[in-house]
Amino acid sequence: MDKLTITTIQTELFWEDKDANLQMLEAKIRQIAEKTHLIVLPEMFSTGFSMQPERFAETMEGETVQWMRRLSKVKGAILTGSLIIEENGAYFNRLIWMQPNGQLGYYDKRHCFTLAGEDKHYAAGSKRLITSVGGWLIHVQICYDLRFPVWARQQIHAEDGAPATEYDVLLNVANWPAKRSHAWKTLLQARAIENQCYVIGVNRVGTDGFGLEYAGDTTVADPLGEVLYRQIGVEEVHTITLEKEKLDQVREKLPFWRDTDEFQIF
Repeated sequence: MDKLTITTIQTELFWEDKDANLQMLEAKIRQIAEKTHLIVLPEMFSTGFSMQPERFAETMEGETVQWMRRLSKVKGAILTGSLIIEENGAYFNRLIWMQPNGQLGYYDKRHCFTLAGEDKHYAAGSKRLITSVGGWLIHVQICYDLRFPVWARQQIHAEDGAPATEYDVLLNVANWPAKRSHAWKTLLQARAIENQCYVIGVNRVGTDGFGLEYAGDTTVADPLGEVLYRQIGVEEVHTITLEKEKLDQVREKLPFWRDTDEFQIF
């Protein structure tokens, strides 16, 4: 596809109230009028950033994953966002990548937010997920991952030594507090510049159960780091179309990332 259309949902969340959040989000999703390829929800969209996984964790066959499967099919679009998943006795902050045909992929947050004690409640993931939508390659991340550039870095060679494939979009879903919004906005643009890709960061607004405020600052940046869209402080469902031609032009004229250092992720 020459163009990729993405809908971001910046919203308040009901604290640790799955039923209320799913009802609210379903209404927003159903009201999307534009044809879109991908609908993006914030981190832990069913509960907020809860540190009580033993109370709110679901399985991969649970209600929220089934809810995502149903709505993805209804809208004919991929639906993604993270929620609390229990698997083999461990808890994960897991992003679900639900396709309209019911098939899914997932990504477990690699960098647990130690400042909030996330590492004491959740297991860290170990693998990146780069998935494809109509020929667009999308690298997904969750919130705190944004602070670690190596985890996002374009690679010259894959692990088997073959030339690596450039991803086109870096997508981050978050519950990023307003008091650190400067870092959020700066890092999103930095990741776009250094990887020469589109970057999309979807954050929540409102106040959570810990009293933390969220400004949203949901952002779309182009491969030069220029902000194409940003919304601060209010709920908004926004649809934007990305152009492959612009991405290709930047990479052909300014192929900076190809001069990067070789590295391996262990």
